[in-house]
Amino acid sequence: MTFKPTKYNLINCVDGRRFEDEGWTLADPQSPSPSLVRAEYETRKYNPRTDLEGFYRFADWLPIKRTLSGSCAPVTYKSENLARELGLDNLYITLSGYYPAIGAKMETCSFKETEAYSVCARLPEDNKKILVVASAGNTARAFAKVCSENNIPLLLSIPLDNINALWFKKPLKDCVKIIASPAGSDYFDAIALSDIACKSNMFMAEGGAKNIARRDGMGTTLLSAVEVIGRIPDAYFQAIGSGTGTIAAWENNLRLIEDGRYGTHKMRLYPSQNAPFTIMYDSWKANSRSLVPMSPEEARNAAAIIDAKVLSNRKPPYPVAGGLYDALADAGGDIYKVTNEELHIWKEKFAALEGIDIHNAAAVAVASLAQAVSEKTVTAEDVIMLNITGAGEELAKSEVEIFNAMPDLILDPSSNEDEIITKVENLFK
Repeated sequence: MTFKPTKYNLINCVDGRRFEDEGWTLADPQSPSPSLVRAEYETRKYNPRTDLEGFYRFADWLPIKRTLSGSCAPVTYKSENLARELGLDNLYITLSGYYPAIGAKMETCSFKETEAYSVCARLPEDNKKILVVASAGNTARAFAKVCSENNIPLLLSIPLDNINALWFKKPLKDCVKIIASPAGSDYFDAIALSDIACKSNMFMAEGGAKNIARRDGMGTTLLSAVEVIGRIPDAYFQAIGSGTGTIAAWENNLRLIEDGRYGTHKMRLYPSQNAPFTIMYDSWKANSRSLVPMSPEEARNAAAIIDAKVLSNRKPPYPVAGGLYDALADAGGDIYKVTNEELHIWKEKFAALEGIDIHNAAAVAVASLAQAVSEKTVTAEDVIMLNITGAGEELAKSEVEIFNAMPDLILDPSSNEDEIITKVENLFK
């Protein structure tokens, strides 16, 4: 069967200008100021595809040109044990990870697979350039898996200190190459390295939050939830590094309102950060659209302290039009901060109550929900969606032999750019 893509236009979040996607458009070239662009799909009703498997059942609201093999969808279920512990009547957990007992079978154990299967399917089969992705860990693992299994050339850029995140159930194919910024560097350094590589015509930037495929892929977590719940939730909880997943949930909330069958309300957004890396929390609490100042040194020190390492983006899409500030201002809600101690308490409780291990970042979201209950920000009757963005890693690793990837090159982004570009190009020659 030939896959038929959904038609869509792009909308500038600043001025509402509609225009066509040229294939990999990341921004409106006519925008009067920085802005995300949003996909407006010809299909205005949410209808899961019964003819497609895994993640691609959401294809009607994805900007993709094809489907790829090996995907799985997030799984939503109504919580009993955690809900009882928190005194909640309508707690729904949307879990992206490896928990076969409930039907969750994401091999990389992270909701970053929703990004990778969407972004890579936005690439045409005859794409000539090599995709470049910068990541603090989970995103790299997801893109590496998807590209390796589907023979898509990929250059990953990660901080060397996060190399342990690159574990796999089978060795990566040669189409995936890994570069790393030196020990002691952070995610922002990995981004800087990827930006240098993209100055070569061999490479193309994935785009991060600017990429509609990344956001709409992540937004499938909400689509999973409304299918099970039957309505838009009242409140949404998720830990954030960039905030892109929360932006994505808000965008799909707006699409579901237009659909009309799942309610016409906006769910309150409650993203959370791991203290002391709280740049978005601090900015929101200061009622500031601009990010509060955070020096590279402060960022590296804070990133070294937090246990949820993936939540350490110091240049998140918070201030940009259509970004996290706009999402919170429009939908209502708040940002929470969670200490390492709190996240580990709730990580253990979640495993005991729900029967599966979760990532540190997901535990931040659970701890923030506990805070919201304690503060009576949410009530027992509220319909709550808890986005568990990573789970089952301990289980997955216990079942098979694990292969750990190593960097092909370790490069300092402050060194000579021409030399960096030459070395990276030679990886694919």
